[in-house]
Parts: sequence; C-alpha cells; structure tokens
Amino acid sequence: MTRVGFVGAGRMGAPMVRRLVEAGHEVRALGRSDEKCSAIRELGAQPVTDLTAVGEGADVVVVCVFTDEQVQQVCADLVPAMKPGTTLVIHTTGSPRTAQAIAAQSPGIDVVDAPVSGGPHNIAAGEVALFVGGSDDAVARVRPVLAGYGDPILHVGPLGAGQSVKLINNALFAAQIGLLSEAVRFGERLGVEESKLLSSISHGSGASRVGGFVAARGSVAAFVEMAGEFIGKDVAVVRKVAADLDSDLGVLDDVINAGIDR
Repeated sequence: MTRVGFVGAGRMGAPMVRRLVEAGHEVRALGRSDEKCSAIRELGAQPVTDLTAVGEGADVVVVCVFTDEQVQQVCADLVPAMKPGTTLVIHTTGSPRTAQAIAAQSPGIDVVDAPVSGGPHNIAAGEVALFVGGSDDAVARVRPVLAGYGDPILHVGPLGAGQSVKLINNALFAAQIGLLSEAVRFGERLGVEESKLLSSISHGSGASRVGGFVAARGSVAAFVEMAGEFIGKDVAVVRKVAADLDSDLGVLDDVINAGIDR
C-alpha cells in the first residue's frame, strides 16, 4: 500500500482517485468545499481542505489540474509540506520547464512529469496512456501507483520529456483536425456530404484515430466545439515552448490554423 496525496479530483482526476483506492492505496485528496469533500468520500478517499495536508506523510503526490499556471500555484504551497523522498507526479499538460523548475527548487523531492493521452473513460478502464519523464529510479518508484489507471506507461526520457512528447502529440492531433477541415472543404466543392465523407475515409488508407473521433461527432465543427477548449490550451502551450526556443511549429502551425484557429 502506498500513501498517495492527490490534487485535482475533477473530470480527469476523479476516476484516477477511484482506481487508486480500488488498487489498495491510501488516498488523501484535496476538497475545498463540502460538495467536493463529499464527492471525494464517495470515491473512497479521505478528503482534506488544505494543500499542506495533502503532502503530509504521503509517499507519492499527484497533481492533475487544468493549466500550467495552476501547477505552479499549487506546488508553491504543496511541495514545502512534502517530506524528503516523496515523489511528485504532474499529470497536467504544460511546459517541460515547469516540472524542471519545481524540481530545481525542491531538493529532496523527486519530480516526474506524466501527461496523459486519453479521457476519463480511458482512465476509468485503466488504459490511459502516460508519457512519463523522470529519472529511472523515480519512475520505477511511482510505476505501481501509475499502473492503477495508466496503460501503457511510456518512460520517454528525463524530467520534462513526458511534456515534450505530449506537446508534440497534441500539435499533431490539432494539425490532423486542420487537415480534415481542408479535406471537408474540398469534399464540399466535389459535392460530398461531410458526415458521409468522414465516415467513409475511416475505412480507407486516409484513416486516422483523430478522423475516427471527428467522424463520431458528425463534423469537424462539432468536434472542435466539444474539444476545442482542451486542444486550444495545449496548442497555446506548445507555441509558447517553441517561441521560447526561438523557433516555431513550421508547417504544423499552418495546418493547425486551418482547423481549430479558423
């Protein structure tokens, strides 16, 4: 049994907490309101109302919030309360530099970045993909915890590498939406109905996983309306990371502009 502290038991975090409890771990999760505390109890975890209480006595602390800025804000109060030897796992998609900066400012604490690829239904089934960055020892220590909901667990390199892979993945994801958007516009000029085009090419050599997601919604616009907030957030992060390197996304950016930015 591992003592796990958890911040972010929301849309993505709640099924993680449930699976951790079901796997036999002792989970303490942050709940800032009576309603949140009640929901955490229903998941089988112990609710706490203060960030410092999440880290106290934990072997592993998991952060699963929405933005990079929230990670920084949470960790400013959370990490000082963690005992030496604790491992911090960051699931939030963000800049590789965020995890690296937290590690540099937190001697005695191991940091692992492990952004997820998938949704709540994948987590609930124990099959969400995790792109993991960190030292061999740190990743080995947290792997039994991550295995509660992650499969595959892909150790892709040192700290920050998980975020780098996830950002590239999401840039490709957004670019494929842009390609589909252009394909639909071409199809319209040829007189092909969008929903029929999308469902048909899912059986051809032009098929992709993203194409299947879009086809299930019936149109590119419907898919972007449903997922645009999450895609747009991650695209903004990868553009900023590229700009910090005095670079850009090249042709990927052009294709992304044709989809979610149009």
